Amino acid sequence: MIISFTLALKNDIKMKLHDLKLRELGLEVVQVEMLAIAALKAQINDNFVAACKLMFRCAGRVVVTGMGKSGHIAGKIAATLASTGTPAFFVHPGEASHGDLGMITRQDVVLALSNSGETEEIIKILPIIKRLGVPLIALTGNPASTLAVFATMHINVKVEHEACPLGLAPTSSTTAALVMGDALAVALLEARGFTRDDFALSHPGGRLGKRLLLIVSDIMHVGHDIPSVPESALISDALMEMTEKKLGMTAIVNANNQISGIFTDGDLRRMLRKNLDIHSTIITEVMTSPCTVISSEILAAEAMQIMEQKKINALVVVNRLGQPIGALNMHDLIRAGIV
Repeated sequence: MIISFTLALKNDIKMKLHDLKLRELGLEVVQVEMLAIAALKAQINDNFVAACKLMFRCAGRVVVTGMGKSGHIAGKIAATLASTGTPAFFVHPGEASHGDLGMITRQDVVLALSNSGETEEIIKILPIIKRLGVPLIALTGNPASTLAVFATMHINVKVEHEACPLGLAPTSSTTAALVMGDALAVALLEARGFTRDDFALSHPGGRLGKRLLLIVSDIMHVGHDIPSVPESALISDALMEMTEKKLGMTAIVNANNQISGIFTDGDLRRMLRKNLDIHSTIITEVMTSPCTVISSEILAAEAMQIMEQKKINALVVVNRLGQPIGALNMHDLIRAGIV
């Protein structure tokens, strides 16, 4: 028993030391890559500006290419460019010399990534790029490399050290290339006057697209499904309306069908403390007035923000005359994928 306990204690100490070492190594990687990114500030220079102008004036598309890990980064940069207003796509350099070079037109710009600047698959296609007269922007870590010298414009993304302790696995170098790609994409986004609406049109799917595109009129309840009672209604009438329409509230309207107030589940709980007779008390005595209302033209995401700020779960949608034309609650926003 004593021996077993001693072994367990030793193993526990080793594990703690191992945990500390793992944490230490993780912090070292972050530190090395932070320094690599910080060094990029010096490369946001005239070459960077010239590269942005080449892509901005491109009548075709930006063709991004890279091999191995640089290829993965190139694919991400192409996707970021495309989603922020700069038409772009990725071409694998290994496939390019087997037919995919036909995807590049004379109106395009090529953006090539290679840390060494000597990637064989990219070097092989340089003569074809030259023959097409296509501008070439190179991101390399070696300004004296074949690719850098050949390029129309070169951006230096050299790093002092890879985060890999062996100095072999692309780590800091790929991070630096990715950050420079983001810098190019965002600079172009601003130059093009790319807006939230533009971004939404290229991201119609998923929660992001819904938050940017979906408006209140797309999800609100309309017509007979709007809970509403007149000012003369009793509390019992309002409760029946709330039960039938299942939105946790009802609007109270005047003779001109304009909203006077709202009665919610919260109002009901507060009313119960007063021991009021629901069959004889008029709803106007317990409704919330004035109440928060919204327009049908605002984004559904804005309606959600209003609910969160006001700490309410439902909203009445009104027209310019203050008349209810719709209603929605937090569950509608959840079903729509906004929350």
